[in-house]
Amino acid sequence: MPAAVPLLKRWTAGVLAVLLTLLLVAAALGTWTVRRSFPVTEGALELPALSAPATVHRDAHGIPHVYADTPEDLFTAQGYVHAQDRFWAMDFNRHLTAGRLAELFGPDQVATDAYLRTMGWRRVAEAEYDLLDQDTRDYLDAYADGVNAYLDGRSGPRASLEYAVLGLTNGDYEIEPWTAADSLAWLKAMAWDLAGNMAEEIDRASLLARGLSREQVEELYPAYPEELHEPIVPDGRISDGTFTAGPAGGEEPADEANPPAPPPTDADAARAVADLGADLSALPEVLGPTSPELGSNSWVVSGEHTDSGLPLLANDPHLGAAMPSVWHQMGLHCTSVGRACPFDVTGFTFPGLPAVVIGANDTVAWGFTNLGPDVVDLYLEKVEGDSVVVDGEPRPLESRTETIGVAGGEDVEITVRGSGHGPLLSDPELGAQLRALGEKAPVDPGGAYTDTWQEGSYAVAISWTALRPGRTADALFMLNRARDFDEFRAAAAAFEVPAQNLVYADTSGNIGYQAPGRIPVRGEGDGRWPAPGWDSDYDWQGYLPFEELPSVLNPGSGVVVTANQAVVGADYPHLLTTDWDHGYRSQRINDLLDASIAEGGLTVADMSAIQMDNENSGARAVVPHLLGAEVSGTAARARELLADWDFQQDADSAPAAFYNSVYRHLVPLVFDELGEDPAIGASRGWVLLSGLLEEPDSPWWRGERTGTREEALAVAMEQAVEELTVLTGEEDPEDWRWGALHSLTARNASFGTSGIAPVERLFNRGPVEAGGGSSVVNATGWDAADGYAVTTVPSMRMVVDLADQDASRWVNLTGASGHAFHPNYADQMELWANGGTTPMRLSRESVESDAEHTLILRP
Repeated sequence: MPAAVPLLKRWTAGVLAVLLTLLLVAAALGTWTVRRSFPVTEGALELPALSAPATVHRDAHGIPHVYADTPEDLFTAQGYVHAQDRFWAMDFNRHLTAGRLAELFGPDQVATDAYLRTMGWRRVAEAEYDLLDQDTRDYLDAYADGVNAYLDGRSGPRASLEYAVLGLTNGDYEIEPWTAADSLAWLKAMAWDLAGNMAEEIDRASLLARGLSREQVEELYPAYPEELHEPIVPDGRISDGTFTAGPAGGEEPADEANPPAPPPTDADAARAVADLGADLSALPEVLGPTSPELGSNSWVVSGEHTDSGLPLLANDPHLGAAMPSVWHQMGLHCTSVGRACPFDVTGFTFPGLPAVVIGANDTVAWGFTNLGPDVVDLYLEKVEGDSVVVDGEPRPLESRTETIGVAGGEDVEITVRGSGHGPLLSDPELGAQLRALGEKAPVDPGGAYTDTWQEGSYAVAISWTALRPGRTADALFMLNRARDFDEFRAAAAAFEVPAQNLVYADTSGNIGYQAPGRIPVRGEGDGRWPAPGWDSDYDWQGYLPFEELPSVLNPGSGVVVTANQAVVGADYPHLLTTDWDHGYRSQRINDLLDASIAEGGLTVADMSAIQMDNENSGARAVVPHLLGAEVSGTAARARELLADWDFQQDADSAPAAFYNSVYRHLVPLVFDELGEDPAIGASRGWVLLSGLLEEPDSPWWRGERTGTREEALAVAMEQAVEELTVLTGEEDPEDWRWGALHSLTARNASFGTSGIAPVERLFNRGPVEAGGGSSVVNATGWDAADGYAVTTVPSMRMVVDLADQDASRWVNLTGASGHAFHPNYADQMELWANGGTTPMRLSRESVESDAEHTLILRP
């Protein structure tokens, strides 16, 4: 027996050695699988689609700058580099926009594909191609050539690690060549995520379904506080068909600016509208998870207020947190800039789409925020057989058959029908929700809104500006080569969807603003409720003329600020929307700029500091009332944190942790009629609370758990203390920290929410602690229904110095690479969280000076 011990030891050691060897082999195979898709960034590669060599310089963050002799070669090289860094995301997004996700992921995606096939994003993109300028078509085709050159000889894991994971369940998948329509379809996806106020329209119906009165619903959607929060263009008029910034006057406000009250409710029918919202919001959000906190900041300051004497421009679009970021930083440079090759631009691009979306060339800089006009309407349709009735006459429905391929399953065939208003979203393949709305409608057969919901048998169509082919792709290239404000406005005129606020600055010292977009002019109705499709008086009558949209060049203030607030004052004669952000971010930016201007000499660093401002402006109206409420024990000690709080929500702030928890509990106490998790975005909630706090007798304070304002405030503080003690494990309020609650995990759009922990660990990154919050300038939004985790973010930050573009600064949310474990996959994430930036280079001298890798692409 004693002799067996050494034998057992030797046997155990042998097993361990074998296991260790297998682990080492697995690790080596894993490393090889991960790294085999990493891009080549040094030396030379053949790219047959080129007419002459192109050069790609990359800095330490992997940010590429491309140099080529012709525009076609430039965009061919851009397509190649995008595919090097982000092809999986490009492939995923084109399957999404074409309604082909089930081909990747199987039967669970058939319902999503059916919606997307019905709306027809891909079909619209294909129709747009022929409308575009010949140059634009050539650039799109050149870009596709570059992508396909990268794909030549690559399949599966050689293109990206995600294909190795996909192969475990869908080993037969083969990558298809890229086309121009794949790029154009991305614009439809971008437009969907930024489609205006459809969510608010559906939410209003849901509130009525809960039994709230019309007056209560109207109270929950207060008017924009124009007297407190300045619109983008405060004053303006339309004279002789042209918008002019200045004192209000000119034409009288149109009738559409005073919309009728919503119709009365029937619970089943109103719930059908709410269910529609759930269905449509379940569609994948290609710009990251959607939220009421989506928004953006941009502002521009003239040289009279800057240290250099020339303008500064800042932009930080707020989108859902995604891994990798939706943005890809890049420079696109003609080796000799002139009429034949006019591009010399650096900025943020969308992988899958040629050109720069936001950025600067050697003369002009521009930025975007979402304008958010009402561009989506629902129409009830009287269907008789294969026709709809319009003005008493039948009109044939359009009809087509779509076949949805399904990985691991049988193909699914659906029939898509459409009226003159748009595709029918109530057909059987899309579920019962909209059919229920069609069975009880808020109109009588003559089209009038009624006092009771009417029995009927209506289909429901969606009319959306992005479903009509347009020229937005032309606008992108026009922006990239614009040399002055007139050329910038010409580009804006072609930028049809999604409607954006465009800010402008140039090296001649000009600053400006333009509202672009295809914004419908309605006949009857106001777009706030489903319209009777059988009455042509309710049809769209066209679109607002571009010349009548708000615009300003060199305002007297020397400042333009856009942060999703009202674009123009209430005297403007056209209805853009009533569902603006309520302006806390925009006013805070205005106030910070005023203070900096008073000190004189704004710099790039000053602009970056404003982007990181963490003030919770809404708390200023609430905290005095909390300090006056009666609480004891730990709640009283926690309340004292607010006594000298500066309202900054820094990551290490104890008062911010306590206040946000109080706010999270106070809103459902006050608005308990809306359910346990009332969907009230921060800026609207702040307006509502600030008003109600001055009305202690308001019935909103009387609920199931509280009867007075003081009780609601005290209960909210006590609940906050209980929650934070559990969440943090700390009983002393001084030890609570906002960042410990409010952290960001960037999740991969395809596999990052798979529910399989090892797979999620491959592709997700974080958490990182964050300051800021919802409706804060540093807009790290969070969803009160789900906790304090960051859901929406400044997806990038950029400050452009028109006096010295090489002194400009930028940062991306994650990194340049889309390859998990690549050094540039998440190398900007901590920098982003801490408010850091990197140099944003434009001149070739500075690009080459920063270059750590150089790749030559040869024909």
